[in-house]
Amino acid sequence: MFTEKERFLKETDLDGDPIVRSHIHIWYQVWQENKEKLKWIENFSPYVTIGMDRQPSRPAGSEAIDVWGCKWIYPIESHDGQVIGHPIANWSDLKNYTPPDPNKFTDWKQAKQNVEKAKLEGRVVHGGTDHGFIFLRLTYLRGFNNFMVDVAEERPELDELVSIVENYWFEVIKRWVELGVTVIGFGDDLGLQNSLPISPNAWRKYIKPSYKRIMSYCRAHGVHTSLHSDGYIVDIIPDLIECGVSRLNPQDLVNGLDNLERLAKGKVYLHLDIDRQKVMVFGKPDEIDAHIYNCIRTLGSKKGGLTMIWYAFPPTPAENIKSAASAMHKYATYWS
Repeated sequence: MFTEKERFLKETDLDGDPIVRSHIHIWYQVWQENKEKLKWIENFSPYVTIGMDRQPSRPAGSEAIDVWGCKWIYPIESHDGQVIGHPIANWSDLKNYTPPDPNKFTDWKQAKQNVEKAKLEGRVVHGGTDHGFIFLRLTYLRGFNNFMVDVAEERPELDELVSIVENYWFEVIKRWVELGVTVIGFGDDLGLQNSLPISPNAWRKYIKPSYKRIMSYCRAHGVHTSLHSDGYIVDIIPDLIECGVSRLNPQDLVNGLDNLERLAKGKVYLHLDIDRQKVMVFGKPDEIDAHIYNCIRTLGSKKGGLTMIWYAFPPTPAENIKSAASAMHKYATYWS
């Protein structure tokens, strides 16, 4: 029997078992509306795990200022927010800007104790960053429109701002690596619906060097990297693999299963983000079943390399959650 860590390392190296495991996360509003219809779903399958937000994480309309000085508003209860206050909205603000202290990113003393305990138990040890790693953080600091213009005009101040963000995360990553974690998670929504928000060449100029420095450092020290990115990232998947991404969490329909098969299958571990805009929300049971089957048939393998995650956001009906969970269970052993 392999330990949890040993199994994780084998599957990340694309030499795991063929079972496709899935996770469904049911959002707070969906759970509240359908909880009587969803009681059956917990522990119903050895291949499908379920997470549910049973309590609201924050009230609608709440506001907060993060450690970078960005002001957030959360319009919908328990959902992510948007930045409405940008501490470097004007370039004149840059000279007086003080970034957060990496020593305060987390309780590093407690993190060390947690890592040591997990190691003794043979578990996978996770380190992490914020959702809003390099690209998103730059848009938060400057404002999205400002940043788009900055890239188009190739503003010289961008190099300094990128360095500020990159150096902060590099120091955080060094601390995780020194603690001996197994994998570090990164979250950066790099794509729009049908394209990158900036050109691939601009991404390679302003964003890729930071990715490469940080992720190659992790890999050189025996630490895997896991990247979540919403949106279309087809044009830069080879770049992400080159930078050192071990496990990639892309969206399915936005990128196209055929593109993911061509560019990523067999090259990087895929933690596939299942559609939450079209078929899984509005489709019929047979359409949902067919989509899950197609994901596994296209991207799965006898050597593993695929897991799936699906977020059931409003207005997903309970019937579609049942159809998705049933299909994930039915096809989990397809490659066996």
